[in-house]
Amino acid sequence: MIAAIRVRGTVNVSPQITTALESLMLYKPNHLVLVNNDKGGKKMLEKVRDYVTFGEIGEATLGKLLTKRARLEGDERVTLEFLKGKKISGFEALAKQVLEGKVKLRDLGIKPVLRLHPPRKGHKRAGTKIQFSLGGALGDRGKEIDVLIAKMS
Repeated sequence: MIAAIRVRGTVNVSPQITTALESLMLYKPNHLVLVNNDKGGKKMLEKVRDYVTFGEIGEATLGKLLTKRARLEGDERVTLEFLKGKKISGFEALAKQVLEGKVKLRDLGIKPVLRLHPPRKGHKRAGTKIQFSLGGALGDRGKEIDVLIAKMS
């Protein structure tokens, strides 16, 4: 699974990019969604790479993120009792099943968009308009996405 985080807003954005961001469910900055690591998901992320940052999320990071930021419909927190009612032992087991593709958050009644805090101490890079490979905050981060998620959760 690939974690995609929206970094920039929508001022002066072309309609094609806006449509792509909406289809990814990235409506606002600092929102995170999980995208399948297939051809369609990668093409969509490449199209919006100037507005999002993305990378392969680790199982431990996803477990911690779901513990803190996962919400049910009605903006209620996801609890262990809720997961046990769905026959899932805990947040780590849920993260493992989500990463393996066995279960989707939406099928369990969990909102697929995770709202994050802005990164503590900022992005500490050249800015939010430059690609990650050039020292900025946008584009493909690879495994470094776990560090950013830790700063934002």
